[in-house]
Amino acid sequence: MAQFPEIQALFESNKLWAEKVKETDPELFPTQSKGQAPKILWIGCADSRVPESVIMARKPGEIFVMRNVANQFQAGDDSANALLEYAVGPVGVEHVIVAGHTGCGGCIAAHASPLPTETSSSPLMRFLDPVIRLRHSLGERADVDELIVANVKRNVQNVINSPAMKDAWARAAKGERPPVHIHGWLYNLSTGQLEDLDVSVGAKA
Repeated sequence: MAQFPEIQALFESNKLWAEKVKETDPELFPTQSKGQAPKILWIGCADSRVPESVIMARKPGEIFVMRNVANQFQAGDDSANALLEYAVGPVGVEHVIVAGHTGCGGCIAAHASPLPTETSSSPLMRFLDPVIRLRHSLGERADVDELIVANVKRNVQNVINSPAMKDAWARAAKGERPPVHIHGWLYNLSTGQLEDLDVSVGAKA
């Protein structure tokens, strides 16, 4: 690692962090080695400025995570659907949070893109296709901030419509698992604070 000092620094920081955790919370690693039971699934953006555990001051093991460009949950994405099925199934999460953020690069790119007339050769633009189409459905006057909020709400609805969520709600109705709720949040990069977009949906056990 000597030829990559920036990488070596990460290992050194990790060692210091692990040693500090052992001193301040000696039961954390032994407990985590036995398994996980997070109650939160965070569906967020891959943006480096929105690390979910850091902005909510949570410990490792408290949040199950899926992050991608523009915090999307797409119906045809097997990776996303597999993760949600695992989260509301074996993992046992009780809250699914779709979290967007101000200054989202994916939404900024989508806002500036013309309506697609054919399938793009770029994986990035193909992945952003739903956001681009959403942007054009909002009208020409819609700004990036409006698109960011609309994108969160759209993806909350996508989670609601997923087979995994419908199954989880059906099992909750039978008393086979706790209720599961879905939330839409917005993280403000300028303030470091989260905003509830008031689109929460859930089914009672």
